[in-house]
Amino acid sequence: MERTDQITTSASGTAPAGAPERAAVTSAADARAYAESAVRERWDGTDRGVRDEDVVDLLLVVSELVTNAIRHGGGLAGFDVRTTDDGVWIAVHDNSPVIPRAVCAFPTRHHGSGYGWPLVARLTRDVVVERNPEGGKTISALVRMRPAGT
Repeated sequence: MERTDQITTSASGTAPAGAPERAAVTSAADARAYAESAVRERWDGTDRGVRDEDVVDLLLVVSELVTNAIRHGGGLAGFDVRTTDDGVWIAVHDNSPVIPRAVCAFPTRHHGSGYGWPLVARLTRDVVVERNPEGGKTISALVRMRPAGT
């Protein structure tokens, strides 16, 4: 069996390539504000618009992943946002190469609050976890943005 440094629970396989917009954030609040501004910039004032509940889902996922990077990942090393036709890809970079246990299998016992990864899994369409060659890891997630009124 070949060892891989990428774990994917994704319908599309991997996070999109290319240079996303990197945000200088230091807290979950900064990350949420940046992600929401990216959504508003992309879809406000268009004939499409997006559902408010999808924006709320995005903000919950951003908050969970950024907070975990700060608390358990050795600190937040970066935060990227990319809007696509399907929704919003976020990428949270931290300083720890440790892959969360819940990524590989949902825990059968309760450790800590235990709600974070199931929440992320439920609210996202795709999730990719990759170890970075320079150290740390990146967790990328796609949160769908459905057209308003659908």
